[in-house]
Amino acid sequence: MTCQFELKGVTYSYPGADRNALHRVDLSVGSGSLHALLGPNGSGKSTLLQVMLGEARASSGHVSFRGRPIVEWKRREIATQVAFVPQSEPLAFPLKVRELVEMGRYPHIGTLGRAGPDDRRAVEEAMEVAGVASFAARPITTLSGGELQRTRIARALAQKPLTLVLDEPTAALDLHFEMETFELMRRLTVDQSLTIVVATHNLNLAARYASHVLLLAEGRVEAAGSPQDVFTKDTLERVYRWPIAVLPHPGPGHDAGVPQVVPLTPPRGVA
Repeated sequence: MTCQFELKGVTYSYPGADRNALHRVDLSVGSGSLHALLGPNGSGKSTLLQVMLGEARASSGHVSFRGRPIVEWKRREIATQVAFVPQSEPLAFPLKVRELVEMGRYPHIGTLGRAGPDDRRAVEEAMEVAGVASFAARPITTLSGGELQRTRIARALAQKPLTLVLDEPTAALDLHFEMETFELMRRLTVDQSLTIVVATHNLNLAARYASHVLLLAEGRVEAAGSPQDVFTKDTLERVYRWPIAVLPHPGPGHDAGVPQVVPLTPPRGVA
């Protein structure tokens, strides 16, 4: 399996911080896999994404994309191969859905370039895959949270990337949009062999849809591997500091039997 991202012994510190945000993190992301980054608030998930993408430079260790040090990639060059979907972002102009998705073609044509047939085709395909084509003419100010997130994903897909990186894509979304987003990510890996890295707080959806998970706590890797390897009662209780039960998903479907986490009521006086 070709390696997309590879991190070895990566440490990162914010200026003035009294501890490392990341400490000797190893991560290997194979092509066509769906990797989930998990961990409590402040564990380093978003920082790890920034270091992976070259937006922040590791204090020590090695970061590469497709076998080449990330520091050697120019921003526009890597944007033709990796697309990033942020948790949130300021949207200063009252764009329509199609206009926002078209912005995904900028790495290929530049801000002053003219879109050609390939660019228009990429935009149409991205909107269809992400399920936003039916409201392409709507202003983004009229969209629900789930519709707006799907539009951001469509913009990322319009880049025609090899790898899609998402930071908390289902934060504040309802059950329908959470499931729809993870189902879309699974289809992209299965049908298009797209590589996906997603940071999420949703343990159970990560276990159901990710092939690999990395569990962080205070910037350190606590566990890594398949959901079955990582989702153990002892490990998750230690990291999240809460009593849990780990039960198999009842199915039916591709995720039957994968571990699912049930938070328990703590003994009186323990919480």
